[in-house]
Amino acid sequence: MDFKAIKDFEAGNRIESFFIIKSALCKVSSTNKKYLDFTLGDKTGEINAKLWECTEEDEKNFRDNKIVKVKGTVIAWQNMLQLKVDKIRFPMEEDKVKIEDFVPSAPYPAEEMYELLNCYIEEINNNDIKNIVKSIIEENKDKLMNFPAAMKNHHSVRSGLLYHVTTMLRAGEKLCDVYTYLNKDLLYAGIMLHDIAKLQEMNASDLGIVSEYTIEGQLLGHIILGVEKIAMAGEKVKADKEIVMLLKHMVLSHHYEPEYGSPKKPMIPEAEMLHYLDDMDAKMFDMQKALRDTAGGSLSDSIWSLEKRKIYKPKVEM
Repeated sequence: MDFKAIKDFEAGNRIESFFIIKSALCKVSSTNKKYLDFTLGDKTGEINAKLWECTEEDEKNFRDNKIVKVKGTVIAWQNMLQLKVDKIRFPMEEDKVKIEDFVPSAPYPAEEMYELLNCYIEEINNNDIKNIVKSIIEENKDKLMNFPAAMKNHHSVRSGLLYHVTTMLRAGEKLCDVYTYLNKDLLYAGIMLHDIAKLQEMNASDLGIVSEYTIEGQLLGHIILGVEKIAMAGEKVKADKEIVMLLKHMVLSHHYEPEYGSPKKPMIPEAEMLHYLDDMDAKMFDMQKALRDTAGGSLSDSIWSLEKRKIYKPKVEM
């Protein structure tokens, strides 16, 4: 068997490797038998694949955004390469498959980032704030480990939301050393909770791929859903009403402008800082992503989140 990347496939190759199912459609052949028509992908490209005479169980199990191990033969069909699937199964523990080899992912392991998040929670001194944050984070841990921060925009990678939050926490900690009058408890809590309701706003797989925005997400959005989460958690832990109000304000105002979903602008220094940390981290992520795909001495493609600006990448490494 050849362990080859899709870009290196040639007709006649016998293949045994892991792929992500980009799409899976059940079709009917000319002999009136069901078969699965796949688009399989790896980091190097995509290929059409066919599993002939599929069972109902195959049809049910092998769906979009699943990682599978495939044995098969590469054939030429109508001037295109195609993979005829002989065997297909899901990965087993002993395969030691790394999801980040198949989908764009945060640069740090989710477990490591979650541990860092908990370290910042422990630094919160106010018990009401700490209890609210702990309650919400622990309740949403499973989704938080995989979810991106967006479907298409900044941090739209597996574990992207966790990466976004932990990067902001590290930056916020440094800025609290400069602006010493800031309340760290409020700022840390605002950072951790400002986008937490994106876990309700979107539907995402364990691969961190968003399939759609939920009805709640479309009708209410993550800001309103986040405010509701804080209210419920505040009641659960019997928190001081002013504390709950301040945390609600942090989430409510972090987009700054009404046209971006915030009905109020920041009215406390911590909320102002939260907005700029959020905005800065999102823009820096998109700039880094654009530069990674740009040759030295060239301009990047237009970046939607930066008002369609292009970013220049110097020739000289500095």
